Amino acid sequence: MSEKKYDLLTLGELLLRLSPQGNQRMSRTKLFEQNIGGAEFNVAAGASQLGLKTGLVGKIPSHAIGQLARNEVHFQNVSDEYLLGDDSANARLGIYYYESGAAPRKPGVVYDRKGSSMTTLSIDEFPEEMYHSTRCFHTCGITLALNEQVRETAIEMMRRFKEAGALISFDVNFRGNLWTGAEAKECIKKILPLVDIFFCSDSTARLTFLKEGTPEEVMKSFADEYPISVVAATQRIVHSPKKHSFGSVIYDAHKKTFVQEEMYKDIEIVDRIGSGDAYISGALYGFLTSDNDTEKAMQYGNAVSALKNTVPGDLPAMTLSEVEETIKEHQTGGDGLEMKR
Repeated sequence: MSEKKYDLLTLGELLLRLSPQGNQRMSRTKLFEQNIGGAEFNVAAGASQLGLKTGLVGKIPSHAIGQLARNEVHFQNVSDEYLLGDDSANARLGIYYYESGAAPRKPGVVYDRKGSSMTTLSIDEFPEEMYHSTRCFHTCGITLALNEQVRETAIEMMRRFKEAGALISFDVNFRGNLWTGAEAKECIKKILPLVDIFFCSDSTARLTFLKEGTPEEVMKSFADEYPISVVAATQRIVHSPKKHSFGSVIYDAHKKTFVQEEMYKDIEIVDRIGSGDAYISGALYGFLTSDNDTEKAMQYGNAVSALKNTVPGDLPAMTLSEVEETIKEHQTGGDGLEMKR
């Protein structure tokens, strides 16, 4: 293991999530439950729960709602050393509203995040030593889509972390209500030469990058075109809003091999938000605690994602031993005890 201060730093926006209770509609509810989340924070929190030293890079208001978000960062044992405070009169924490679904009604999201403190982020606000402090740096397409200033800051951070020897992890995480597929493709193609570990689902690769061929051919094409070491693609089958199956495929560009296992079938969905981020936290844990073992990354990624689906909120709630027990039961085909007691 490296002597770096952090195993993983992530760059991304913290958001306040407001959700109607149960299956109530946003347009009818009088009560909203609050949670704190955000794609890259979800990754950092999940990796921290597994035992990695993680931190969040970003910017939040210095007022009470910002402190609410910072308190959650502390609770998740994620460092806020590089989480800046915004003292300006216009400081705000981005908000999103999430409504759960029930067949045939699909879940829904409404964003209220324009002009948040994160959108004022500047590369000059961070010390040079930050780029030498971590083994791995992760961000995603949601951050790149916020605005031009954040995009330029994120890309320059990727360059500086790369030059300092960190692994660069990137998740496409395409959101059609933030930018178009063409915009995402144009931007992400510019940063792919910096990326070591690339997360992109098969459907996103076809929609955003207009890829064709088998899923394996699509994954391999990224590594053929760019100096990417690992390409990971999640697979989700939605049987209903409350029942999913989940798995993944990982391609090792150096060994030119694919790894895959049987999907976690019929997962009982309590809350699917953040399950893709949970996958990344498990996969990065697998990579960073081994010699870039793609099989270990796949196993931990799949298990962490499956478990995240079973708890409310954006963040996973697990222990390393629970994840390893889940992996063991999945591999042996056993359900284990009906109750842990």
